[in-house]
This record gives sequence, structure tokens and C-alpha cells, in this order.
Amino acid sequence: MAWTPQSTSGLRTLFSLFIAALLVLPSQALYFFIDGPVQKCFFEELPRDTLVVGHFNAEQWDEGTRSYRATPDLGVFITVEEVFDNDHRVVSQRGAAKGRFTFSAADSGEHRVCFTPTGAVAQGGWLTGGQPAGGIKFYLDLVIGETSRIESTDKGKIDDLTQKVRDLKGRLQDIRKEQVHQREREAEFRDQSESTNARVVRWTLIQLVILGVTCAWQLSHLRAFFIKQKLT
Repeated sequence: MAWTPQSTSGLRTLFSLFIAALLVLPSQALYFFIDGPVQKCFFEELPRDTLVVGHFNAEQWDEGTRSYRATPDLGVFITVEEVFDNDHRVVSQRGAAKGRFTFSAADSGEHRVCFTPTGAVAQGGWLTGGQPAGGIKFYLDLVIGETSRIESTDKGKIDDLTQKVRDLKGRLQDIRKEQVHQREREAEFRDQSESTNARVVRWTLIQLVILGVTCAWQLSHLRAFFIKQKLT
């Protein structure tokens, strides 16, 4: 059987699809179903100082359209607990049905990540006639220890926080400079006060010496006058 240009082109197309499939496989995105306001948990063994970023989206089954869709009344309550530390809770986040959460493992060990649908609709009951198993379709994408996959908006927030820290550092440096300047002015004022007090004391002593000399001269003059007048 001879190879034709069409066969070579078909092989290239298959090879390209195979490479694309390999690139998609490492993705950690998944979805699962939750029956009503029931907590769904996952366990992750995380090394210390590991950054975890999660993006989620919950959709409720709509009997009218026979499909899952976003509803304004639907919310999600997220908790992250350290199993190795008596279930110490490090994340407690309640919000909309779509969003993100992030945390950093303080210590190495097993962490329990749980999701619970909330909202006014949840209170009315989820399982209705004809509804498939799972009233909620929950999409989850976890990024564990890979900062390169953080979205540009997250990077922008990190840059803003970094800039705020730099601004605070600059203000602290300005405050320290002002404190040093105030101490220098205080030391200069103290030196001037001490110098002024020393001059006042010195001038007072000089006045006392002059006054004593004057008094001695006057007494000597009076004595000479009295002797001359033969009054003494």
C-alpha cells in the first residue's frame, strides 16, 4: 500500500490532536453532584507553606429547562480544616455560587476541604420529581503549589498588596526620619538651654563679684573719710 499526501496530512492531524490531548490531561478541573445542602469534602495532603487556590462554580437543576443553571439564591459555604491539628479551621468563607478561595498550609499534614450549598432555595428542598441524582452541579478547579496558574487578576491583587506594603514601609521610614530629626532638634534645644543657663549663672556670679568689690570699696572709702574727719 503506497502512502499518499492525503495519508501524511491525516497522520499529522492525528498527531496534533494527540499532543493537544496530552496538554489537557494535567488539568485538575473537575465537577461533581451534590444532593441538596449536603456537605461535600475532599482530603489533601499538603506540605508546609503550600499555596492552594481554588475556583468554583455551583449550578442548580432547573426543572423548567431540564438543565443546570446559575441561580441568584444559591450560595456556597467553604471550610478548610487541619485534620492533624484537631480539625483546626483555617478557612471559613461564605459567598456566592461562583468565586474563588485561597489559603497557605501553615504546617505539613492532611487538610479537609469542604463545600456546602446554601441559600433560600436550599431551604425549600432540592429533590423534586424527575430531577436527576444530585440537585447541584459543582465545578471545582484546584491549583496546588503552582503560582504560575494564578489568574492575572490574582496577580494584580498581589501586586496591589505588594505596593501597599512598600508604601507602608516608605511611611515607616519617613516616620523614623522625622523621629530622628525631632531628637536632633530636642538635643539642640537642650544644648542651647544648658548654654543659656550657664551664661546666666556666670553673669550672676560676675554681678555678685562686682557688687562685693563695690561694697568693699565704699566701706574702705567711708572708713578713710571717717578717719580723716576724726569721727572714729
